[in-house]
Amino acid sequence: MVNKTVTEKRKGGKPDTELYIQIGIIAILLLVVAFNIGKVSSGQSVGGIGTVSASEIIPKGVPAIYGTVLGVSYDDVTASNPQLADATIRKLAQYEDMDLNSEEMNRYTKIAGSISCEYCCGANSIIFANGERACGCAHSYAMRGLAKYLLINNPEMSDIEILSELGKWKVLFFPEIHESKAIALEENGIDSKDYVNLASNLYRGIEQGKTSGGSMVGGC
Repeated sequence: MVNKTVTEKRKGGKPDTELYIQIGIIAILLLVVAFNIGKVSSGQSVGGIGTVSASEIIPKGVPAIYGTVLGVSYDDVTASNPQLADATIRKLAQYEDMDLNSEEMNRYTKIAGSISCEYCCGANSIIFANGERACGCAHSYAMRGLAKYLLINNPEMSDIEILSELGKWKVLFFPEIHESKAIALEENGIDSKDYVNLASNLYRGIEQGKTSGGSMVGGC
């Protein structure tokens, strides 16, 4: 009966307006689906939160405040040159035994107690509450050494700024797992370009369930 009615309308020269509207709606839906598929295939999520590539979170160049003085560059810590990476880590670690005054120690325990080397040794943080080292891996020595150096030589830097610097090096030490963590942060509406968010204990474990792992840079 329906087909007959449509046929009769067409024979009478009257357009089937309802049919055309349905066809138009279907066409629009197909365009929307195709657009969303294109976004996903290009690395963008439908909800507007893009994926994060390693190149977006890897710090590059010479650290502005201390890089030239210490002779280190973010670019020196890479899996393509393990010897240079280890040498750079040792440069940072050499300051780990520096003595701190009481004010510096208070800041140190706050800063170094807020970041860990969980992808290597699994410690809660790179120091204990009393400031003693809690992790014996080379990465932790480097982060502790940099923290002490900056506290003594650049006391005008805030605790957050120093913690952010430690975070940058930690991302270099474990680039692939931090790429997974950055994606998890973005999916939760958290800025993944902030190195305190990305590498400190603030959102530790948020990447669990994501594809992660990968090799670390520098010896443990």
